[in-house]
Amino acid sequence: MSTNPQLEAQIDQWRGYVQRRRAISASDIEEMEDHLREQVTDLTRTGLDDDEAFLVSVKRMGNLDEVSREFAREHSDRLWKQLVLVPEPSDGGARSWRELGVVLSLAVGAGIAVKTGVELFGDETVVMRNIGLLVLPFLAGYFVWKRKLTWRVGAALLVPFALLAVVLNVYPFDPDGSTLFLAASHSIVALWALVSVVYAGGRWRSDARRMDYVRFTGELAIYFVLIALGGGVLIGLTLGTLGLVGVDFEPVLESWILPFCVPGALIVAAWLVEAKQNVVENIAPVLTRVFTPLTIVMLLVFLGVFATTGGLLDVDRELLILMDMVLVLVLCLLLYSISARDSLAPPGLFDVLQLVLVVAALAVDAVTLSAMLTRIAEFGFSANKAAALGLNLVLLVHLAWSAWLSVGFLRGKHPFDPIERWQTRYLPAYAGWALVVVVIFPPVFAFA
Repeated sequence: MSTNPQLEAQIDQWRGYVQRRRAISASDIEEMEDHLREQVTDLTRTGLDDDEAFLVSVKRMGNLDEVSREFAREHSDRLWKQLVLVPEPSDGGARSWRELGVVLSLAVGAGIAVKTGVELFGDETVVMRNIGLLVLPFLAGYFVWKRKLTWRVGAALLVPFALLAVVLNVYPFDPDGSTLFLAASHSIVALWALVSVVYAGGRWRSDARRMDYVRFTGELAIYFVLIALGGGVLIGLTLGTLGLVGVDFEPVLESWILPFCVPGALIVAAWLVEAKQNVVENIAPVLTRVFTPLTIVMLLVFLGVFATTGGLLDVDRELLILMDMVLVLVLCLLLYSISARDSLAPPGLFDVLQLVLVVAALAVDAVTLSAMLTRIAEFGFSANKAAALGLNLVLLVHLAWSAWLSVGFLRGKHPFDPIERWQTRYLPAYAGWALVVVVIFPPVFAFA
């Protein structure tokens, strides 16, 4: 790998463009990138500098639209083949079956960790407090194996995992206090950010790798929901069938099946995303185009609700919590939409809809912030209010600058790339705020 940051940035941009050619699979992209790097290395040895070598190598790779069409012609049945659980590569499938074995082992390991936690602690609140620590290390372990990272990298990542474990289990939380729930929920956000470092193969500063992780997160959610729906149907049928013959299946379900299946499904879903990326990527643009206008309507309805509630002090606390959840949903939809967009495509109607979505979210965020500040002035600070206020401020900055960049893009002042870079470079702000809530909030609010 080159040590030239500018060259790496150029290769990342090239890779991002290739990823948007739907007919080219992830394995094909990896092979093309390796070939590109080899050509750059060969050309630099002849005396060309990195920029010249990159331009010449890309030219030799050919027109990507033509490459995409050629792949589509040669692999017209690829979509159906990708739906097969285990593909058949050139090595006879041994590598894929080995990976499947690793994935199933990690899935079972995550289930054992959760089950052991339930048996060891004997307290559901303690298990839920540590659920991220029990499951996400196995997901990180899969990417350590998948990306062939050294054991030193894996060991280095154990340090922040261990520190979070100490904070969550040594702090004298009030079992009925707010800081316990806040620390447990925000620790998952911090841990998810740590997994991104492993997912990126150590190249966590790369904008393209961060956007890959955004795309991975969205696709993981889709696969996990599909698995959960399928599993829910099977469990419901099993409960109904055994209930008719007088067998109580619920104890087995609660004690064994759920502790193993739920965390195991997350690991399996991650493997499916890695193995079948192009299948879901074809769905992503459809999902974003369906849910963006629906979300705009929902935000406008919420603004109408705010307008009819009277004073900001009269806004219900549960409604404010719901608003925060909606804003987070909008953020996820925005990120997933941007990750699925071709950055070289000209502005279109959907870009206008996205700007409307962001502006509507900004309006809801502004009203929510005003209501929160009014309640804080009237009733004083609390851990929940401070956490919600901080999240809304982080969201406000993110959405406001996204709107500004979108206006510039629609007016033709700059390309789409700045919008994409802003998303990836601002994401660490959420992980930073999550760490503040986990580490600093409990002692500040007396662990209550």
